[in-house]
Amino acid sequence: MSIRAFFNSIREGFQGMLRHPLVTLASISTILLMLLIMSMFIIFSADARHIMKNVGQQPPIEVYMKLNGSEEERAAITKYLSEDKKQVLFFEAATPEQNYNQFKTNLGSSSSILDDFDYNTYLPYTYRVQLVKPSFAGDVVMHLEAFPGVNKVMQEQQVMIFLTKAMNWVNVGTASAFAVLFLISLFIISNMVRISVYSRATEISIMKYIGATNAYIRLPFVVEGAMVGLISAVCAWGITYLAYSKIFTMLMSKVDPGSFYAILPMHSLSTLVLLVCAFSGVLIGAFGSGVSVRKYIQV
Repeated sequence: MSIRAFFNSIREGFQGMLRHPLVTLASISTILLMLLIMSMFIIFSADARHIMKNVGQQPPIEVYMKLNGSEEERAAITKYLSEDKKQVLFFEAATPEQNYNQFKTNLGSSSSILDDFDYNTYLPYTYRVQLVKPSFAGDVVMHLEAFPGVNKVMQEQQVMIFLTKAMNWVNVGTASAFAVLFLISLFIISNMVRISVYSRATEISIMKYIGATNAYIRLPFVVEGAMVGLISAVCAWGITYLAYSKIFTMLMSKVDPGSFYAILPMHSLSTLVLLVCAFSGVLIGAFGSGVSVRKYIQV
């Protein structure tokens, strides 16, 4: 196909959108609905993963050192936690005095009962460890328990297992939803394109008889479908942006942004939603149109 023929086909694709406005509007509405549902799944998945990641870091691993432990043993623990950037997100060491003060703070008005407590004798040094992922808990605990001077390592094992499984289910559910919605969109847009093909059946037959190639005939429909998909994607992104921003404002008005159950703001999701909608919309429109017109250009 020559360059001139290529640009002519593209021009025909744009004109095709205007030639059948009702079909174009129906196609845009159909893809728009699919992309809105897909956007909802994207946002739900992102928020679910964000919350579960934060929750997975909330119940930290707590390391209790032996009362007679040495400074060298504590230094070894600190070194290990500092160097393991892949699994350890954050750790905090606490002295017996700091643990004592924390206990008194938790007791509130009853804290006076600990005024004469000898914390250096009865309270150990401790570490609170937060992980990058809940699934890393088993490996980190195994390493910590092997250090000399460690008396006990505590973790919310059941919570960690649940969170790991939950994140896997969210990933599988999101992928499945995308696949189903993508197939539904292809089916609907392909049927919409058939209407346009039927209306131009005579024109296509004439073009075939005068020597037009299949690619030349198909390209305008592909361009038309891609543009319909892109317009639908931009509209879906705009509606999602406005709707989610309103929902975020209402839900987070009295919630600390640093809370482990805080959802993501729209500006953090905007680019992801736009890219996924644009890619899916263009692919659905172009591929659906190309497949639909293929069987109708054989004369």
